[in-house]
Amino acid sequence: MLRTALRNVLAHKARLLMTVLAVMLGVAFVSGTLVFTATVSDAYTRSAEKGYDHLDVQLRPDSGGAEGRPGEAPALTGKLLEQAAALPGTERAVGSVSGFAALADKQGRLVGKGWSTTGANYYGTDDARYPMKEGRAPRGAGEIALDARSAERAGYRVGDTARLSVAGPVREERVTGIFTTDDGNVAAGGTLVLFDTATAQELFARKGEFSSVELTARPGTSQAELKKQAAAILPAEAKAVTADKLAADQAADIEAGMSGMRTGMLAFAGIALFVGVFLIVNTFTMLVAQRTKELALLRAVGASRRQVTRSVLIEAATVGAVAALVGLGAGIGIGAGLRSLLSSIGSTVPDGPLVVTPATVLTSLLVGVVVTVGAAWLPARRAAKIPPVAAMSSVHAVATTRTLVVRNTIGSLLAGAGAALVLAAITMSDGRAAMGGGAALLLVGVFVLTPLLSRPVIALAGPILRPFGVSGRLARQNAVRNPRRTAATASALMIGLTLVTGLTVIGTSMASAIDTMATSAMKADYQVSMANGPLSPEVGEKLSALPEVTAVTPLRNAPVRIHGDDEFLTAVNGKDAPQLLDLDFTAGSFADLSGRHAIVDEETAREKGWKLGERIPVTWQDSAKGEIEISGVYQGNEMVRGLMLDTAAVDAHLDRPLDMLVFVKTKDGVSEAGKDRLAAALGDNPAIRVMDKQDVSEEIAGFFTMMLNVLYGLLGMAVVVAVLGVINTLAMSVFERSQEIGMLRAIGLDRRGVKRMVRLESLTISLFGGVLGIGLGVFLGWAAGELIATGLSTYSLVLPWDRLGVFLALAALVGVIAALWPARRAARLNVLASIKSE
Repeated sequence: MLRTALRNVLAHKARLLMTVLAVMLGVAFVSGTLVFTATVSDAYTRSAEKGYDHLDVQLRPDSGGAEGRPGEAPALTGKLLEQAAALPGTERAVGSVSGFAALADKQGRLVGKGWSTTGANYYGTDDARYPMKEGRAPRGAGEIALDARSAERAGYRVGDTARLSVAGPVREERVTGIFTTDDGNVAAGGTLVLFDTATAQELFARKGEFSSVELTARPGTSQAELKKQAAAILPAEAKAVTADKLAADQAADIEAGMSGMRTGMLAFAGIALFVGVFLIVNTFTMLVAQRTKELALLRAVGASRRQVTRSVLIEAATVGAVAALVGLGAGIGIGAGLRSLLSSIGSTVPDGPLVVTPATVLTSLLVGVVVTVGAAWLPARRAAKIPPVAAMSSVHAVATTRTLVVRNTIGSLLAGAGAALVLAAITMSDGRAAMGGGAALLLVGVFVLTPLLSRPVIALAGPILRPFGVSGRLARQNAVRNPRRTAATASALMIGLTLVTGLTVIGTSMASAIDTMATSAMKADYQVSMANGPLSPEVGEKLSALPEVTAVTPLRNAPVRIHGDDEFLTAVNGKDAPQLLDLDFTAGSFADLSGRHAIVDEETAREKGWKLGERIPVTWQDSAKGEIEISGVYQGNEMVRGLMLDTAAVDAHLDRPLDMLVFVKTKDGVSEAGKDRLAAALGDNPAIRVMDKQDVSEEIAGFFTMMLNVLYGLLGMAVVVAVLGVINTLAMSVFERSQEIGMLRAIGLDRRGVKRMVRLESLTISLFGGVLGIGLGVFLGWAAGELIATGLSTYSLVLPWDRLGVFLALAALVGVIAALWPARRAARLNVLASIKSE
């Protein structure tokens, strides 16, 4: 039986090729995901470890203002640095200061895209953290040093003048040196700009203070021992952390970030494999049908049912193993390709080897074999149950009315329960789990019901197929001749289009909701922000001094403590805010926003139990205590919510005031020229963005479009597998109807008519799956949107009719492409040989 199974594998290479392709694609996605995430995670982890090679213990704040909380931050002063350097286990102590610093290249474009653009200090004359490759370290104001990677990307050399920004307008600094570094942010594509210590303290901290103090241990002193010594000199609410702990924490953060990406990508691989199951079932059903007499003969000469089942499963295991090995190789290539792709789009990954773990190899092989064997089990079981005499006479057991009734009953119950659970989830406070479970039940229920649905739905295609004459009528009849197989084929496409449609409906509706939320509260002409960083108050001051500007307000975060809880309030220009922000007040108004009077959004007031006129005790960032009085209640949104106070009442308590956004109104309103004038007033800073409402809308839409395109690419694999499934079904249909096709040719249907018949059958099956998928996707997208709307007041259903039309056209294209080979094969059948076939 083993030899028979292996011989059958080699005897049906063309049939099994599609199964190998389907399994290979799924396995390649799985292994590629595991290789890519393991490689990136390992590269970042190695980079992080190198980044801590220069220190053994780090002293840093544990709480306070340094983390945006009220109260004085622990001061890491020059005196503490001297005490740390004097510890018996310390060989070297370095004071570090760092913060956001955006670097522009010679063409004025932002380098590093703002996500990891950092500024720091060069400490002393022999700073081992940053060895100079060219030139010298910065020694005073107006001088900087650049990391070698950033200098190369930006085109700077020693002696050039570089443009950069630290939370405010552009600064022009002379490049005095270029250094090398193992800093993980630089290795990942970020930038690092070094200042002398005094300048860095002025920009990022306070005079004479540091963000952290880094200690190197003497030979023979362990990190734990040096940490214990440092604990004795630490100020309150500061802590000492070993380099090993810092590296381990960073590695854990990297792993957590990779885990989310890995889970998401594996979910799409699972979808592709699930769709591939339908193809595998159809393939082995066809192979068993072709070998019915052979299997019956084996039974007649003494093979048991178990042996017949086992022979088919051995065949499946062999195919699965081959597909898994090929998929593993392809996956390794995909992992390497994804890493290169990140580099090509500007997201540099640190250098490191391609990581292929034993777990990746084992997982890929298991996935390929288990999926293939599991999908082949049902056809194998059916083959073993065919009585030898009936099989040798080609009398196959067809599905009985009873089995169809049972199937339709089960499908109706599953679909009904799924739909009910989805609708119930809408009314729950946290219905995500119920929504997911209901959607899964509904999909399974519709899949079980698909044979029942195929006849009435495909019947609707009758008027469309009628103009094609005999070929059209035959195509419709052939599509419903074997409803189980048609259902399995259409379901593969249905699942892919359900997910694509549902995600598109949710994504389009979310983009519209966030656009409404972001722009409805904005009466200002322009919104000014920094690329991934805060804005200095100097930005607002410069803009308010322009003659064409009529109103300016920042959105400034201010940490406070209320009744023992850490909170953030937003400071605005109370005089100009009414002209720039559009808020609906349920009590009070903007006119009351002055002095210690504050306004609060309705939801926060309800949660805290605050009422109009209530006085609330607060502790400011500088530990000063005071009171604020609620003088207005407004309806908040995702952009503006919480406590809001006038900047004049807040700024005196802030160590370093920084703004999230600045809103601006001008005499002439919105125009490209006005936008350019504001940008020019800020030195054409590449890190500062000046946007009107239209720009904000386009940015939001662009983000969601990019996310949907990524999802389309990931789900594209499931569509490719669905195409293979349609090809497989048509090939089976042509095989089973060889005699019928021969008779049709004999009575006058030409080759062109045969090709048209097969193509129209393929088109009908594909559109059947497309209609079901789009319908289910719209329903699930609507239901998920209703759940989202409970937490996002601006959410409303938006049906992207243009994209839905594209999806339906895509389903039709799948049918056309899938029919190319089977139609050609059917047209080339020999008439006499086909008529004589059984």
